[in-house]
Amino acid sequence: MSIDVDNAGPGDYARIVDIYNHYVLNSAATFDTQPFSLGERAPWFAQFESTGPYQLLVARRGDDVLGYAYAWRFNPRPAYDISVETTVYVDPDTLGGGVGSALYAELFRRLADCDLHGAYAGITLPNDASVRLHQRFGFHEIGVESEVGYKFDRYWSVGRYERRL
Repeated sequence: MSIDVDNAGPGDYARIVDIYNHYVLNSAATFDTQPFSLGERAPWFAQFESTGPYQLLVARRGDDVLGYAYAWRFNPRPAYDISVETTVYVDPDTLGGGVGSALYAELFRRLADCDLHGAYAGITLPNDASVRLHQRFGFHEIGVESEVGYKFDRYWSVGRYERRL
């Protein structure tokens, strides 16, 4: 069965929160340290649009949400409106199955229609799979924030990546 990618809707939100909470509890991919309830994430979901630069997409196989990707405001100051930050999260049981690639392919197809100049991503290091995914989609490293986070009793660095749109 193929992977379908489309806008996320309210019916997808609980699954998105579940996927994210897995990474909160089990990974340094996010520096959040406490899981979220669906209600706590409501303001976060409200920032996304069905068109334009700030989109939240889900990948589905049938009715099952396999992952999600989004583009959101890089910085609230108006001069940064030409830039977005992008992120992708995949259900851990489907990693390596092309879900992240399907999500990013559709996200960047949509972003091409927006008046944007660049996309940016932060990747907790080490994360070879995420680095490879971003490189496949034209990102290149622009720097490393050394030991900027502390989670699971260790310091973590974040690689910063950019792509021209």
